Formats: sequence, structure tokens, C-alpha cells
Amino acid sequence: MTNPTMRVEKAEKEAADWHARLGTTSVATKTIEEFFEWRSRPGNADAYRRVERVWRESQGLAGDPDVAGALAEARGRGKGRAPKRDRRPFVLGGLAITTAFALVIGGAFWWDGRGVYSTTIGERRVVTLADGSSVNLDTDSRIRVRFSGDERRIELEQGQALFDVASDAGRPFLVRAGETEVKAVGTVFDVRRTGSAVRVTLISGVVEVADPDAPSRPRRMAAGEQTRVSARGITTAPVDVATATSWTDGRLIFDDIPLEQAVAEVNRYLVDKIEIDDPAIRGIAVNGVFRTGDRDAFVAASSDVMGLAVVPKADGSISLARRRK
Repeated sequence: MTNPTMRVEKAEKEAADWHARLGTTSVATKTIEEFFEWRSRPGNADAYRRVERVWRESQGLAGDPDVAGALAEARGRGKGRAPKRDRRPFVLGGLAITTAFALVIGGAFWWDGRGVYSTTIGERRVVTLADGSSVNLDTDSRIRVRFSGDERRIELEQGQALFDVASDAGRPFLVRAGETEVKAVGTVFDVRRTGSAVRVTLISGVVEVADPDAPSRPRRMAAGEQTRVSARGITTAPVDVATATSWTDGRLIFDDIPLEQAVAEVNRYLVDKIEIDDPAIRGIAVNGVFRTGDRDAFVAASSDVMGLAVVPKADGSISLARRRK
């Protein structure tokens, strides 16, 4: 039988490894799924929170010569030119960890110490927050994180994000997108912001969505529902969660949606866009599953299945139009 102390140490070592892996700028969907599976095992979520606590507390050590030297070494290793030095352990919050190893993980933490996380066009990224919550950022998205002793507040400044919230009844998790606010405790939900319009999809748990026109009467959602907030008002309806969150797996699922809408969705992941030059084709129904960022596959389907003409342009974009007879 494994010694309980050994189990805790093993969980903490794995938690530190996960913190390092998830601190990179681009994380594969398979890695995200593996992390969620690992965190669901007994003891692992607590171990991960302890590692996060180390980093919160270690920010005050930046002026210590040994810690500063270890940080410089960690950064140097990332550039392939680190000097050798001893790895002396220090203890924070009961978790012993070597300064050199800890700061390798902490490099990503301090690098993003402003509390602002973002992705470029075509990029997806997982951010693990100080409370153990995870944020899966979609293409061209940005969040601003502000945690306090009373609440955990996120501002979705642009784009889309899926939140897997660590339970903490004493500190509600608040996501604000424009004038819309979503309140959760421990749950999984997706928020999409397009200009002033906001779309909230609830995967599990319960959230409350505050309508900017009636903030004192928030709308409570159940799992499998989607709430849309726009200038026209607020609506809630059942939704196919797998389709609504397929982007987290790098897929776009289109089920009888207008070509104009499908192109807009595909373009979110592209630098060189697809354009519709012929208004008459905007309403053509699109069905299919496409990889995010795979412009060629979508254009091929437009030509082969929908019978549209494909015209490359000098600026790198592609135009769709009716095929001339």
C-alpha cells in the first residue's frame, strides 16, 4: 500500500508539472482533457491549489538574491544559455520545492502577473488561475483577472472563453462581458462576446446572468441552456452543448446555418479571410464539421458541395460567388 505522505508528494510533483505545461502559450485540446481527468482524481485538485498558493506567496520573494538568481537561471534555460547553480529548497505554505524548479513554473506566472491573458488569431490557450479554475481561451480573445478575498472577477474584453470554475462558496466567480455579468460558484460555462452582444452557454452547474437593463433580476440558467443578450433583449433556450463548445476541440460544427454566418465563424480563426462578393449566396445553408483554421477544407466544400466559384485575391483573401454558367 502506498504511504499517504508519498501519495501527497506524488500529487504535488504532478501538480507542479501540470502548472508548467499549462503555462505555455499554446496547449493542445488533448492536453486540456488529460488535465481535467487528472484533476478529478482524489487529492489532485487540492495539490494543484497548493502549488498555486506557492506562487501567490512567492511573489514577495522577488527581491531575494537566491530567488532572483534562480529566476534568471530559469529564464536562461528557456533561451538555452543557463549557468549552473545549486537547487536549494525553500518552503512556502508547507510545500517544499526547489527554487530553480519552482521558478521555472513561476516564469509563466510572473510573465502574466498583470492578470491579463490573451490569444492571437488562430490560437487557443488554457490558463490556470490562482484558485485552481481553468480558462480555455478561444481565438483572438482577451480576459482581465482580478481576484480578492471576497470575489473572483474576470473581464472578458473580447472573444470567447470556457470557464471551469473551482468551487468556493465564499468567493463567487463573476465574468463580465460588456454590460452583462455572469455569476457562478463551481460550474462549467462558456461566454462569447461579439461587440455588445453576449452569449452564455452552460455546460454544468448553475449560473445567473444579469441583464444590463434589469441587473437586480438575474436570469438563472440550467445545464444545457444558452442565454443571448443583445440590444433586442435577453433570451434563454435549450442548446446542443457539444456543438456550441466544439471549438474547444478545434472543430466548427455547422447544422443548416446560413453561409454568411458560417463564413464569419470560420474567419475568426483566419488571418487571410474568406469573403462573400455575391449577396445572393449569403443565405445558402451550410452543413458539416470543419477544423478551426482550415480554410482550404471550407473553401473546397463551398466549391464542390455548394457549387460556388472560388476566386483568390491579391491580398491573400478568397472570394466566394455564384458560378457562372
